[in-house]
Amino acid sequence: MCHLNRRTLLTGIAASTLLPGFARAEDYIDLDWEDLLPEGQSAIPNALRGLLSHDEGAAMSSQQPPSMGVRTEWNGQIVRLPGFIVPIEYTGTGVTAFILVPYVGACVHVPPPPANQLVFVTTSTPYESDGLFEAVNVIGMFGVSSLSTHLAEIGYALSADIIEPYRV
Repeated sequence: MCHLNRRTLLTGIAASTLLPGFARAEDYIDLDWEDLLPEGQSAIPNALRGLLSHDEGAAMSSQQPPSMGVRTEWNGQIVRLPGFIVPIEYTGTGVTAFILVPYVGACVHVPPPPANQLVFVTTSTPYESDGLFEAVNVIGMFGVSSLSTHLAEIGYALSADIIEPYRV
């Protein structure tokens, strides 16, 4: 008996001519960080980022602002989200688990943003990052998550199929 997963089924449907205009399986939803905020909540203003001295790193995780909830509209969807890598786990020379953050230094040099502005990313293919200042696009299955690391509380998760240098 043949077992089909959701992605295989969608690929087959998209390839057929029975449903003209149906999005191809490699299509994704482009998200911005503001899309992850609940209605009426605003992102951390740029003016407040980086106000702490870089020497205060040890106490920063305790200064994470509270999250006012998460959004569930993209659970189980394939999305693309740009951001910066804060490595958590390596295999060989590549990172296999990381926190995707909206701006350089988040979780490392400044207090982390709220949990609804952090995404825990895992990948089976190690990504050889150029460092904390490299902007990337991550494409994969997205969902709500509740995860706590030594750096921050995290509100979302993404299983990456593609990690690539940032481009619009």
